[in-house]
Amino acid sequence: MTWTSVIAVIALAGFIFFKFCFVYSEGVNEGDINYFQKEGFIFKTYEGKMIQTGLKTANAARSAQGTTIQSNEFKFSVVNENVAKKLEEGTNTGVKLHWKRYLGTLPWRGNSQFIVDSVYTAK
Repeated sequence: MTWTSVIAVIALAGFIFFKFCFVYSEGVNEGDINYFQKEGFIFKTYEGKMIQTGLKTANAARSAQGTTIQSNEFKFSVVNENVAKKLEEGTNTGVKLHWKRYLGTLPWRGNSQFIVDSVYTAK
C-alpha cells in the first residue's frame, strides 16, 4: 500500500510539473497589438491579442490570383507588470514579443498558454 502511494504521488507531481511548470517552447512573434487589457473575476491578468500580417503565396493550381494578404492572431498573457506597462505604451506601434509556451494554464498566470516575458519595439 505504501509503495503504491509513493508511486502515485511521484506520478502526480511529475504530471503537474510537466503540465504547468515545464516550458514546452519559446519564440518571438512580431506584429501590431489589437487589444491589451486586464481582466478576470478573481485573478486579474493581462490578456492581449496581436495581429500578424504577412503575404501568402497562393498555389498556382488553386488560384491565378498569386499573392494575397493574410493575417494571423496571436493570443497571449502577461504576468510581469513592467512588461504590461511597455505593452500599454506601445499599443499603436509594431512590437516583437518574446514568449514561453506552457502545456497548461493557471488562473493566476492568464488564459493563454503563451506567456510574454519581454517586449521589443519592431523597426
